[in-house]
Amino acid sequence: MHWSEVIEDRSLRDLPYKVELNERGQVVLSPATKWHALVQGMVIELLISLGLPGRTMPECPVETLKGVRVPDVAWASHGLLDSQPGDTFTRAPELCIEVISKSNTPEEIEEKVSLYLGAGALEVWTCDLDGMMRFFAADGPLERSRLAPTFPLTVPVRGQLT
Repeated sequence: MHWSEVIEDRSLRDLPYKVELNERGQVVLSPATKWHALVQGMVIELLISLGLPGRTMPECPVETLKGVRVPDVAWASHGLLDSQPGDTFTRAPELCIEVISKSNTPEEIEEKVSLYLGAGALEVWTCDLDGMMRFFAADGPLERSRLAPTFPLTVPVRGQLT
């Protein structure tokens, strides 16, 4: 299956899941939770508050070496956005962020970090179940983001979200 077929498939439109494609063209579904959506929204709000020149987006499709993956949050510069026609990012946004769910394995997250960096992301961030942020670049883990050095090292989660 190709991404254009996923977009056109009416049976996939209203599913309560994040839809991705693996390297064999198979549809991969990830269940959504309220907590996940709240943390995703918090990360988006924090990113927007930094005033980076570009756009912050939820769940944008990125073509990788192993199919179309969909980071929970992404930020792309205006220049990259202007250079990306079509329904997917053929080059990853400069920043891709994964909010880790209970169903994610460490190997799955490590692979996504690698895939986004391999597709051109300058940084990949993860947010774990405790709100701890981790930052990665092609040269390895970072103590803080280089793109947004004032982004907090933790975000409010669980009972802290209101």
